[in-house]
Amino acid sequence: MFQIGKTIVSEEIIENDFVCNLNACKGQCCIDGEAGAPVADNETEIMVDIYSKVKPYLRSEGVIEIEKQGAFIKGEDGEWETPLVNGSECAYVIFDDKKIAKCGIEEAYNDGVIDWKKPVSCHLYPVRVKEYTELTAVNYHKWEICDPACAFGDELKVPIYKFVKESLIRKFGEAWYAELEEVAKEHIRK
Repeated sequence: MFQIGKTIVSEEIIENDFVCNLNACKGQCCIDGEAGAPVADNETEIMVDIYSKVKPYLRSEGVIEIEKQGAFIKGEDGEWETPLVNGSECAYVIFDDKKIAKCGIEEAYNDGVIDWKKPVSCHLYPVRVKEYTELTAVNYHKWEICDPACAFGDELKVPIYKFVKESLIRKFGEAWYAELEEVAKEHIRK
């Protein structure tokens, strides 16, 4: 672990490679699990505000659950998260013609309908961020459904921190990311 400002960062995001391989995994991270995607406190109002614009992109099952449960819910851990369909898949999930799971929010963003990409937790994946009183932990979440992404990242030689560069900058800023790059250069030299 190393510290950048008020964050404690795992070396695993430097040492491990990762590039999503949706043709292999079919976006399984959006449809498996026991909880919805984490939603930050400052994102809850955004989720409510964009819903009417995102709704046309969503599957009827997702719309039903969002309208029943809300645009976001309080999870068992007491944190905000996206609602689920059938206790498994994110209510915002849509499927393309190859049955690959995609984010309805991100599709609306890609079409220019909204100016917010998706919850930062989804954008950061496989990096997970946990806020504590004094510090924020930045860790790699290893999940076997992402083994194809690890293999693809290894093949392309793309470390996790480079794969999620845009989202790390979104979360922590340009200066933080520049410092992370310097730490990574030093770490690799060792």
